Amino acid sequence: MEKELIDNIKKDMAIVLPDKISLIELEEALTIYANQLIQKDFQKLVTLLYRIDVSEAKLKYLLQLETDENAGNIIAKLIIERQLEKIKSRQQFSKHNDDISEEEKW
Repeated sequence: MEKELIDNIKKDMAIVLPDKISLIELEEALTIYANQLIQKDFQKLVTLLYRIDVSEAKLKYLLQLETDENAGNIIAKLIIERQLEKIKSRQQFSKHNDDISEEEKW
C-alpha cells in the first residue's frame, strides 16, 4: 500500500519523491512542499488540495484547533490520510466487483 500511496501522491501533486520512502519521510517532504506553496504559490496549494479532495472543513477546523502546529504538517497529514482513504475505497470496490459474475457485469 505504501508504494501505491507514494505513486498516487507523485501523480496527483506532480512532485518528485523517491520510490522508497518511509511514511515519516513522506510526511516531512509533504510538509516542506506545503509550506513552500503557502509562502510562494498559495493558489497552487488550494488547487492541489481541491484535486486531491482534502476536506476544506476539516482543514479549517484543524488549523484553528492546532494553532501551535505547523500548517504544512497539518496539510501533509490530511493529504496522506485522504490518499489512503482513496486507496482503501478502490480496494473495496475492486473486491466487490470480483464477486460479480461476468454475466452480471456490464
